[in-house]
Amino acid sequence: MFLYNLTLQRATGISFAIHGNFSGTKQQEIVVSRGKILELLRPDPNTGKVHTLLTVEVFGVIRSLMAFRLTGGTKDYIVVGSDSGRIVILEYQPSKNMFEKIHQETFGKSGCRRIVPGQFLAVDPKGRAVMISAIEKQKLVYILNRDAAARLTISSPLEAHKANTLVYHVVGVDVGFENPMFACLEMDYEEADNDPTGEAAANTQQTLTFYELDLGLNHVVRKYSEPLEEHGNFLITVPGGSDGPSGVLICSENYITYKNFGDQPDIRCPIPRRRNDLDDPERGMIFVCSATHKTKSMFFFLAQTEQGDIFKITLETDEDMVTEIRLKYFDTVPVAAAMCVLKTGFLFVASEFGNHYLYQIAHLGDDDEEPEFSSAMPLEEGDTFFFQPRPLKNLVLVDELDSLSPILFCQIADLANEDTPQLYVACGRGPRSSLRVLRHGLEVSEMAVSELPGNPNAVWTVRRHIEDEFDAYIIVSFVNATLVLSIGETVEEVTDSGFLGTTPTLSCSLLGDDALVQVYPDGIRHIRADKRVNEWKTPGKKTIVKCAVNQRQVVIALTGGELVYFEMDPSGQLNEYTERKEMSADVVCMSLANVPPGEQRSRFLAVGLVDNTVRIISLDPSDCLQPLSMQALPAQPESLCIVEMGGTEKQDELGERGSIGFLYLNIGLQNGVLLRTVLDPVTGDLSDTRTRYLGSRPVKLFRVRMQGQEAVLAMSSRSWLSYSYQSRFHLTPLSYETLEFASGFASEQCPEGIVAISTNTLRILALEKLGAVFNQVAFPLQYTPRKFVIHPESNNLIIIETDHNAYTEATKAQRKQQMAEEMVEAAGEDERELAAEMAAAFLNENLPESIFGAPKAGNGQWASVIRVMNPIQGNTLDLVQLEQNEAAFSVAVCRFSNTGDDWYVLVGVAKDLILNPRSVAGGFVYTYKLVNNGEKLEFLHKTPVEEVPAAIAPFQGRVLIGVGKLLRVYDLGKKKLLRKCENKHIANYISGIQTIGHRVIVSDVQESFIWVRYKRNENQLIIFADDTYPRWVTTASLLDYDTVAGADKFGNICVVRLPPNTNDEVDEDPTGNKALWDRGLLNGASQKAEVIMNYHVGETVLSLQKTTLIPGGSESLVYTTLSGGIGILVPFTSHEILCFFHQDHDFFQHVEMHLRSEHPPLCGRDHLSFRSYYFPVKNVIDGDLCEQFNSMEPNKQKNVSEELDRTPPEVSKKLEDIRTRYAF
Repeated sequence: MFLYNLTLQRATGISFAIHGNFSGTKQQEIVVSRGKILELLRPDPNTGKVHTLLTVEVFGVIRSLMAFRLTGGTKDYIVVGSDSGRIVILEYQPSKNMFEKIHQETFGKSGCRRIVPGQFLAVDPKGRAVMISAIEKQKLVYILNRDAAARLTISSPLEAHKANTLVYHVVGVDVGFENPMFACLEMDYEEADNDPTGEAAANTQQTLTFYELDLGLNHVVRKYSEPLEEHGNFLITVPGGSDGPSGVLICSENYITYKNFGDQPDIRCPIPRRRNDLDDPERGMIFVCSATHKTKSMFFFLAQTEQGDIFKITLETDEDMVTEIRLKYFDTVPVAAAMCVLKTGFLFVASEFGNHYLYQIAHLGDDDEEPEFSSAMPLEEGDTFFFQPRPLKNLVLVDELDSLSPILFCQIADLANEDTPQLYVACGRGPRSSLRVLRHGLEVSEMAVSELPGNPNAVWTVRRHIEDEFDAYIIVSFVNATLVLSIGETVEEVTDSGFLGTTPTLSCSLLGDDALVQVYPDGIRHIRADKRVNEWKTPGKKTIVKCAVNQRQVVIALTGGELVYFEMDPSGQLNEYTERKEMSADVVCMSLANVPPGEQRSRFLAVGLVDNTVRIISLDPSDCLQPLSMQALPAQPESLCIVEMGGTEKQDELGERGSIGFLYLNIGLQNGVLLRTVLDPVTGDLSDTRTRYLGSRPVKLFRVRMQGQEAVLAMSSRSWLSYSYQSRFHLTPLSYETLEFASGFASEQCPEGIVAISTNTLRILALEKLGAVFNQVAFPLQYTPRKFVIHPESNNLIIIETDHNAYTEATKAQRKQQMAEEMVEAAGEDERELAAEMAAAFLNENLPESIFGAPKAGNGQWASVIRVMNPIQGNTLDLVQLEQNEAAFSVAVCRFSNTGDDWYVLVGVAKDLILNPRSVAGGFVYTYKLVNNGEKLEFLHKTPVEEVPAAIAPFQGRVLIGVGKLLRVYDLGKKKLLRKCENKHIANYISGIQTIGHRVIVSDVQESFIWVRYKRNENQLIIFADDTYPRWVTTASLLDYDTVAGADKFGNICVVRLPPNTNDEVDEDPTGNKALWDRGLLNGASQKAEVIMNYHVGETVLSLQKTTLIPGGSESLVYTTLSGGIGILVPFTSHEILCFFHQDHDFFQHVEMHLRSEHPPLCGRDHLSFRSYYFPVKNVIDGDLCEQFNSMEPNKQKNVSEELDRTPPEVSKKLEDIRTRYAF
C-alpha cells in the first residue's frame, strides 16, 4: 500500500508574528509562523482586510522568528531559528513572490535539543548582530554587515556559552551605537544539581545577565549579572540611544520591573488585577505578550495579561534616569500568542486559540477617565491596584481571520443532504470554542440584492472611460428590452446613455478610450463619448446570433455561420474587414481575449461550433480570419472564455504593473464539464487540456478580476471560480445559490465584485477570502468540546464539553453571591447603602466570557456539559450541566439488544480528577435515553466505576467501556449498567476502542494497539495480537478487518496490519498448543502486527476518518490536527492494470526525490529526516513537497521534468489530477 499526502487546509494557529517592511516599500507586512509554515500577510491600509501574499511549507519546526534590518536600511530580513541546527536569513522578493534564502549557517545537530541553539533569537535594535540561544548552555552571536555590493554578510559565530545554565528569554538591549548588548533571563542550576538535600534547589534564583559583543575585539563578554526577586517570564527592550533611556522591563509574576546598568535604581510596579475577580485569589498574574510602538517623539508598550487585558505602559524619565513606570488599562482582547503594532495604527493580535484579529487603534487612551497606575504610588508589599474591565473603547475591530486551531475532534458526514459531505469540526478552547461546519467553497458576501421587473437573461457592466477606476453602468438585457442602470451612491435607471432600450442586448463593452458599443440582434450600435451614434445594420433577413467584443475589436456571427470582423482604427471608427468568413457549421459561442497592453489587437478568436469542435481563428492582418487550430470536444460547447492567468506581477520601467501569464482557453460544455486548455500565444495551438465536472447544467463562463488578475467564473448547477493564487490554480465552488449570468463589477465599496442575476433579482457579490478551501459556519459552545457522536436517525450531534480549571454555572453564581454578601458585610455603617448598590451592580454585570475569558478555578476543578445540537441550524436542543468537578471524557450512542429500538447515550465521567500528581476519586457512566426523536436526553441512571471511563463503544448489542486500564463489557440494567465480562491485561490506560465483527482493537495511551477477540460462548475477552512499537495513540480508524490507521501525540500517522497468518481462534485444545499462547513475545501478545506505513505530519493529529470528500471520488483517509490543519492520505489505486499503478507511484516518487535535491526546504531541515522524525518514513509520498514544483523557477522546473521525461505542464497536470481525483 502506497499513500500520497495532501494538505487541504493548512494549519491556522499562529506561534510567532513579526512585522516589518519585508518587501522594501513603505508598506508594513506581517510574517507569521504556523508551526512548520511561514506566511506573509499584508493588511490593506484602506480597507483593513488582511491579504495573504505568500505561504511556504518549510518542513521543519519554526522555533523562533525575528525581523531584522541593517543600520540605515529600508528593507527587513527575516531570521529564523528552527530545528535544523542552522540559522537561516530570508529575504522576501516581491517580483518573484518568494522567500529567498540569503544565508544558512550550520552550528549543531538537527532536532529540538536542549543544548543546540534555535529556541531563542534576539536582534540588536540597530541591526548589527543577532544572538541565537539554546534552552541550556549554548549561545551564539553572529555579526551582520553589508559588503561593497550592499549585500548582507554574516560573520562566523562568536560563542557565549555557559554550562549548567537554563535560559528563559533573550532580547537585544537598545544601546544606540555602543557595543551591541543582549539581556538574558537565566538560571544556574549547578549548585542545585550537586546538593542532595534539596535546599539549594529551593533557594535557586533567576538572574538577569547582560552579554556585550565587543566589536573591537570581536568576542562576547558576560558583562554583568544580578539575581532577581521574582521569577521572570519574559523581557521587553526599552528604546535607547537618542530615543529613550535604554534598559529592559522584566515581566514576572505579579510585578513588572525596570532595570538598567549604572546607578539606575530598580523601578517596580505591581500588575493590576480585575476588581471582584472570581479567579482563585492565590493565583499570580503574569503578562504573556507585548508589542512596542515607537515614533520619533515617544514610545509606549502594550502588554497583555493572561486574562486578555491589555495595559499601555509608559516610562517617566528625568534626564536618562527612569523615575516611574505607568500602567493604564487599555482594552481587553482574546489572549494572544503574539501582538504587532503597525505604523498605520493597526494592532494585529495572533490569538493563542481561535480566530485572529486586526484592530484599528482609534485612541491612544490618553484622555479618558481610566485610572493610571504608577510605580510611585505607595502600596503595601503584596498589594496591587484594581481596575474594572469594559468593552472595547480604544480599539476598533476591522478584520477577523478565521482559525480552526485547535481542532479537537472532527466527523465528516453529509447531514445536510447536499451530495458533498460537510466536515463537522469541534474546535477552540474554553468559552471561545465552537462547532464549525465546513463546506468546500468560497465564502460569498452579499453586498446588495434588488428585484427586477421581470426575468433578465444577461447583465454587463461598463466604464465610461478607460482610465476610470470604477464602472459607470450596469446593463441588464431582457427578452425584448434592455435596462441601463447608472452606478453612483445608489443604482438607478437612466435613459440618456445612448443604448437602444427596445431590443435585447447580446453584448456591450467599452470601445477604445471612451466609446461604448452595444451588439443587438439587428446590428451594432457604436456610441461615442459626445453621444454621437453610429449604427451598422445586418444585411437582409440575417440576424446576429453570437458575438465577441473587447476594447478594440468586435466579431459577430450571423445566422448560417457567417463571421464578420470589425476593428477600431486610430480615429476611433469601427471598420469592417473586407472579407467575411463562412464557418462549416452554426456558431454556438465565441470569445476574444482582452487586448494585451501596448498592442493593437488580440490575435486570436475562439469559435465553438455545433459539430462539437472549437476552432482558433487568427485576427492578425497578415492572415486575417484564417483557421489556425482546432480541438474536438466530447460534447457541444456552451461558452468559451480566453483569459491570461498564472502570471507573476512584473513592473516595467514606467512602473506600470502588468503580468506575464499564459493564455488559457476555457471551454464550458453543455454536459456540465469545464475544459481548460493552454493556447499558444504564437501559433495558436491548443495543448494540455484539464477537465473538471462542475454540475448538471451547461457551463457558462464569465471573465472577472480577482486580486488584480483575470479569473473565470463558471456557472452550472453550482457556480465555480477558476483563479490563480500563490502560483497554483484553484477551481473552487461558491457557497451560494445558483446564478444564471454574471459580470465583473468595480465600485468604491466593492473594488473587485461580481454583479449577477438569479431568476428575477440582481445581486452584487464580493469574494474576499480567496485561497480558502472551506467556508465555515460557527456555532458557539460553552466549554472545550472533547468529542461528539451523531445520532443516526435524527442526525443530531451529542457533544461533550469539558474544561479543567473552570467553574460550572451553578458554582459561578454561588461564588458571585458569596462575594456580593462579603462586600456588604465588609462595609461600615455609613457605607452600607453604597456597598449594597455596588454588590447589586456586580451581580448584574455580565461580561461575555468569549472575550474576557472564564474565571480560573484552580487545579482539580472541572466543569462539563452534555449538549444535543441540530447541526444544520446550530441550535441547542438540550443541555445537561454536570456537577462541579465531574468531567466528561467519552460519549457513545447505542442500542441494546434487550430494549428494542430505543437509542441510549452513554457518557463516561471522571470525579475529582487531579492531573498531576494523578489521582481520581472514581468515575461514573451516565446513561440517558434519547426521546422526542433524538432531541432530548432523559436521565436513566449512573453507574459508578473505579477509574476514568475514557472510551466507550457499542458492541454486539451491548457496550464496551475502557475503565482506566480495564476493558469491560456492560449491558443495560434497571438501576445501573451490569458488568458482563472484563480483561485486565492492557498495559496503562485505554484511550480508544474500535470494533469490527468479533474483534476489538484497543488503543492504549502509550503502548499502541492491542487486538482482542471476544468469545461469546466462554464470555471471554482474549488478547491475541499487539504492536511492536510504543505509540502514544490519540486517535484511530479502522481501514479493514486486519488494518488500522492511528495517530500519536508526537504528530505521526501510521497504518498497522495483522499478517495474513494471524490466528484469532485462541481455543482450549487438548494438544497443549494453548501453552504457546500464554508465553507471549517481546513482553506482549504472541502475534505481532506489521507496520504498513509511517509518516510524520508535524502537528498532533486528533481525528482520522476514512471517507470520500467529493461525490464520485475515491476513498481517502482524512486527518485533522491540533493546529487547525486538515489533510488527506490517498492511496495509489488502479483498477485497470498493475503496471499503470507502478508508473504512477514511480513518477511521484521521482518527483519527490528530485525536489528534495533541487528545491531543499527553506529553513535548512532535510525533508526526508523531517518526515522520519520518530519512525523512518515508509510508503508515503509527500504531496506538499511535490506541489512546490509549481513555485520553482522555470529553468529548475524544466530540469526536473526533463529528468522525468516529461514537460513542466505534464508534471503539474499529474499533480493536479491526483488532487482533484480525491479532493479539491
